[in-house]
Amino acid sequence: MLTRDTAAFLALAADAQADFGPATARAAFLVAPDGFGHAEESASDNRYMAGAAGFDAARASAQHRDLQRALSQLLPTICFPGDPEAPDALFPNNVFATARDTLVVGRMRHAVRRREAARPDIRGFFRDVLGYAERDLSPQPHPCELTGALVIDRARGLGLCGLSERCDEAGARLMHEALGLRATLMFDLAPGEYHANVVLAVLAGRAALICPAGFADPGVVDAVARLYAPHAIRLSAAEQAAFAGNAISLSADAVWMSARAAQALSQASLAALAAAGFVVRSVPLDAIEAAGGSLRCCVAEIF
Repeated sequence: MLTRDTAAFLALAADAQADFGPATARAAFLVAPDGFGHAEESASDNRYMAGAAGFDAARASAQHRDLQRALSQLLPTICFPGDPEAPDALFPNNVFATARDTLVVGRMRHAVRRREAARPDIRGFFRDVLGYAERDLSPQPHPCELTGALVIDRARGLGLCGLSERCDEAGARLMHEALGLRATLMFDLAPGEYHANVVLAVLAGRAALICPAGFADPGVVDAVARLYAPHAIRLSAAEQAAFAGNAISLSADAVWMSARAAQALSQASLAALAAAGFVVRSVPLDAIEAAGGSLRCCVAEIF
């Protein structure tokens, strides 16, 4: 099912069993911020991005290494080199996603990011080393920026797809089919939002961080909250602005976000995460956040 109908989606999703696959990834990969800098094209529809003077490449590189080191204590985390000609190519989850031994390659809206999809080293790693099949969506014209636009409940095979300039309905259908999901709810993001994963995170299939201001329709917020009750955590505008919605669970007991995001969490949000069985893990990523994304954006999951 691929639908905008929240009632129809909830009717199916409420009965979906947590038998679709593992709730969290078995490994992850990153792409180093080599050549890190302001990408004018990407800035045109990413209000979170700093101005050109707000970029510190050396600090971003050091923070990125610290992120890899921290995640590697939890699960295998490899890092591919960056491309000096692609200044904001450190967010591989927009370009690559995996499901059931298949690599899915997305279609980026901006030309400055499309070159990432052609990388032979990343494609070759999945094809020749891991033996994955490949679904290549990059040659077609519809933007579908994978797990930037599509937040996935991996345990139940459910997708929550935010539509914007970065993903249209046709792109949502392509991703839904390529990832073999049971049901995907499409919804409009609020004006000025570019990716669903900045305003929504599903944590190990049993909880959700929701930024209500990031959704065009409050009814969608309520529907997602009902699906993940009693562990649906609504974040404030201040928490959203600090990237607290751009979080990820890579194990059943922890949620990862940037230090800035963790510091912005209210006591109520921390208590709600604890009630859901999660501790908060964080690393400083303020230099990387200048590019308009945070921790979750940096992490491409390997399922």
